[in-house]
Amino acid sequence: MEPALYQYLLRLADSSLTMGQRLAEWCGHGPYLEEDVALTNVSLDLIGHAQMFYQIAVEVSGEHKTPDDLAFLRDAHEFRNPLLTELPKGDFAYTTLKQYFVDVFNLHLYQALSKSKHQPLAQAAKKALMEVKYHLTRSQAWCERLSLSTDEAKQRMQQAFDDLWFYTPELFETDEAMLQLADQGLIADYSVLQSYWQQQVSDLISKCQLVVPQSGWLATGGLQGEHSEHLGYMLAEMQFLQRAYPGCEW
Repeated sequence: MEPALYQYLLRLADSSLTMGQRLAEWCGHGPYLEEDVALTNVSLDLIGHAQMFYQIAVEVSGEHKTPDDLAFLRDAHEFRNPLLTELPKGDFAYTTLKQYFVDVFNLHLYQALSKSKHQPLAQAAKKALMEVKYHLTRSQAWCERLSLSTDEAKQRMQQAFDDLWFYTPELFETDEAMLQLADQGLIADYSVLQSYWQQQVSDLISKCQLVVPQSGWLATGGLQGEHSEHLGYMLAEMQFLQRAYPGCEW
């Protein structure tokens, strides 16, 4: 087993799973039918990415587990997603901006991981990248549309920005194990990812005339298993069936 790579794969998978679950909550609640379908499709893509990364994690671990075991039979403190991805869905502006932040991050992340020396990870990243490009096109268009339209839409986008901005630095947190994996050519250099992300997001901030908050609490802890109560509620609902009927099949 390669513990550092295993934990990193959990980080990738948990982030995609929690984002996918939050987007799934929009099913039947989108602003109109086409967008309802689009949100659900993005949700399914993200959950599919999670399954790919969980499968690789299982293979790396060498343990007799399945992706379902990792998704449905771990407690909140064992999850490694950043706090941003587990936040409640909020209103449409909140969901859209959160998705945009993560889409830009995923774009540059998967571009880098597609060059990983770990071939299963590289192949999974290449597959996810094709879908993430669509996700970003959609979320960016909605950010611009909302920010440059009615006064209420502008206000909601600015409020979402104020609420979410200080969660974004955690996307780029690293530890010694990750630095070693990056040195080995297995994962991305997160300092490089952060510079790409900041440049692209800054362009959108300028175009959408959003105001960057000057100071605030910086989110941290999710990558060490220290989560908000929101993840606990999400997992309680998501994991109920497997926990109530272990090993059930249908």
